[in-house]
Amino acid sequence: MKNNELKAKSARYMKIVEWSGEDGCFVGSAPPLIGPCCHGKDEARVYAELCQIVEEWIEVLEGDGHALPEPLAAKKFSGKFVLRVEPALHRRLAAKALAAGESLNSYCTKTLVKA
Repeated sequence: MKNNELKAKSARYMKIVEWSGEDGCFVGSAPPLIGPCCHGKDEARVYAELCQIVEEWIEVLEGDGHALPEPLAAKKFSGKFVLRVEPALHRRLAAKALAAGESLNSYCTKTLVKA
């Protein structure tokens, strides 16, 4: 596969580099393609290594005849999802929404946006 084509496919996947307090370093992953796969003290180096790993992973998967997972950016989202919570939490949220003069949906949406 040509390098430009590989880089273009790699660019479609979200790459996450975040600090892990548990590990004491930055950890890189590219879901849904690959989970935590590299780490280090320098965030930029971890990102560069992650980009290289994603390209290599794409080559291996395609070389073995496997389909690549759909990148998150390519997925269509309806804007709806079901969230199951304990009845007591449901009641507390409904009460807080009522006290705020909002629907439960509006209250929960605003709360999630803040998170």
